[in-house]
Amino acid sequence: MSDTGIVNIHGKEYRTVGLRVNMLREEHPLASIKTKLVSESDDRVIVKATVEVDGVVLGTGYAEEVRGSTNINKTSSLENAETSAVGRALSFAGLGGSEISSADEVANAISQQKEMEA
Repeated sequence: MSDTGIVNIHGKEYRTVGLRVNMLREEHPLASIKTKLVSESDDRVIVKATVEVDGVVLGTGYAEEVRGSTNINKTSSLENAETSAVGRALSFAGLGGSEISSADEVANAISQQKEMEA
C-alpha cells in the first residue's frame, strides 16, 4: 500500500479506508461512523456502516465476508467486513474518489481470487 493512501490497481486509483476516514475527519470533525452487525453465522458475516454529520446520514455501506475464505478471514472476518463497510459508506458520502471500492477491498478481492486459483 502507498503511504499516500492512494493505490493504483489495474490502472485505477483507489483510496484506502484510512485515507477516507482522515478525509472525513478533516472535512467534518464531528462526524460519526457507526457500524452494526447485520447478520452472523458460522460461515459468513454482514456489517452495515453509516456515516453521519449532525444527525444527517451522508452515506451507508454494507459488506459481507465468508469466514475462512482467505487467510485474513480465518481470524478476522468481522473486522474485515467492518472495514469494507466503512470504506463503502465513506465512498457514498463522497470520499471515495472515482471508485466505490477501497484499495483495501480490491486488494482483498485479488488475494481471494489468487487463493481460490491455488
